[in-house]
Amino acid sequence: MTLSELRIVFLGTPAFAVASLDALVKARANIVGVVTAPDKPAGRGMKLTESAVKKYAVENGLHLLQPEKLKNLDFIQQLQALQADVQVVVAFRMLPEVVWNMPPMGTINVHGSLLPQYRGAAPINWAIINGDSVTGVTTFKLQHAIDTGDILLQTKIAISEEETAGGLHDNMMEVGALTLVETINGLLEGSLQPISQSELTTQLQHAPKIFTDTCKIDWHQSCNSIYNLIRGLSPYPAAFSFIKEKKLKIFACEKLISTPHHSIGEIVTDNKSCLKFCCSDGYISLKDIQLEGKKRMGIEEFLRGFKLS
Repeated sequence: MTLSELRIVFLGTPAFAVASLDALVKARANIVGVVTAPDKPAGRGMKLTESAVKKYAVENGLHLLQPEKLKNLDFIQQLQALQADVQVVVAFRMLPEVVWNMPPMGTINVHGSLLPQYRGAAPINWAIINGDSVTGVTTFKLQHAIDTGDILLQTKIAISEEETAGGLHDNMMEVGALTLVETINGLLEGSLQPISQSELTTQLQHAPKIFTDTCKIDWHQSCNSIYNLIRGLSPYPAAFSFIKEKKLKIFACEKLISTPHHSIGEIVTDNKSCLKFCCSDGYISLKDIQLEGKKRMGIEEFLRGFKLS
C-alpha cells in the first residue's frame, strides 16, 4: 500500500495542527476525513469562529466533521463509514477508546516533546521553564493512559538560551509535520519498530497545564529561573508581576547576575531606558512588556509615559 492509497482521518484544531495536515496533503496522502472542533463564539461581538484546521479543510475540499461530543452515535457511525486505515491526531482533545481504537493501524499522535519526558498539556512551555537545551517531537500510538503509547519516531530540536515558547512552537510545528510524514511512510515500508515507553527508564519531567499561579513571578528565585519562566511563557499566557498594583506582563527581558544592592522585588529604574527588578542573585531587566489596560510595548516607550519615583 502507498501513501496515496492509505485511508487517513486527521483530527486537529489549531494552527499547530494545520502544518501536519498540509504536509500530508502535499505528500499526496489520501485524507478521507478531517475532524475538528465545532465553531465557537469569540471576540467582542461573540461571532462564530472557525478553527484553523476547518479553514484549511474547507479551502482544500476535504471532508469535514465537527462533532460536539466524540461518543455521539451519529459521529461514530460517520467515522466508521470513512473506513480509515489509520488516524492522525495533532493538538486535539482527548479521544475515547471507541475512536482511537477504530482503525486497523490505530491512531498516531504528534507530541511536542521527547517522550516519555514532558507528558501532558504544555510540553513546549515546561521544557523552556526548566532550562532544557534540547527537546523534540515524538510520534506514537495512542493507548489508554495519556501520552504513554509506543514510540514510533523522534526528532530532536535544540533550544537556544534566547528561545521563547512562541518561537519553539513555530519551529516544532514544522519539524512535527515532517516527522509525521516520515512516520507514516516508515509504517508503510515496515522500517519502524515501535518502542514501549516502559523500556525507557528515566527520571520523568511532567508538563501539566499552565495556570495563573504558574505565571506569577517570585522575585526570591534566581535570575536564571525567572529568565526561563519569562521566555517559557512568552508570548502566551505571559509571566507577570505588578507595578503600582497593576498587572505587568513581561514578554522579554535580560538577566543581570550580580550581587544585588536592593531588596528582593524592588524596582530600579532611570525612567528613560532601564527598568529592572531585584531578585535573589541579581536583576531582571525588562525589555518587552504590557501594563494592564495598555498596549504591548518596549521598555523605552513604556517609560516615556509611565514615571516611577
